[in-house]
Amino acid sequence: MPPPIKPKTAPAADNVPVPRKRSPPTSQASKRPSKPAAAPRATRPVKESSPSPQPSLRFCYSENLRAKTLAVLATIEKAKDGRPHRTALADVVVELTDTGMNYYFLRPLKVAKAGFFVEQSANLGLLAATRVLASVIRNIIGGMDHPQLLAICGYIRQLMK
Repeated sequence: MPPPIKPKTAPAADNVPVPRKRSPPTSQASKRPSKPAAAPRATRPVKESSPSPQPSLRFCYSENLRAKTLAVLATIEKAKDGRPHRTALADVVVELTDTGMNYYFLRPLKVAKAGFFVEQSANLGLLAATRVLASVIRNIIGGMDHPQLLAICGYIRQLMK
């Protein structure tokens, strides 16, 4: 019986890179995804609980906006599928965001009597920012499914307390 063949080894050397074998290129069609596609995760509405023990800041808004917000939330929460009401929810979130920005930033400038030009500059800056933000909000909410919409509604209700 012939002696076993030993693989040839390179002499040991410090800091000498060892070439690695590359696998032959494969076509996109033959590649398998590393993980199977995950099934959409069902989310539960946010539980209404006692107020958070953490400090918070809230803002005042009009009774009309409150009524509009409550109507949209109730519509989505009562619907079998809230997806047809995504636009209405996005509009309410945009309006609440705009109202909050005005309350937290523009109103203090008026109280501080910062001056007409400062107020106008701040107003123009906020208008530009809220337009961009409104587009993002509409795109995100526009792609949500019913359980996700319910979670958003529950969170808004929690903030309204």
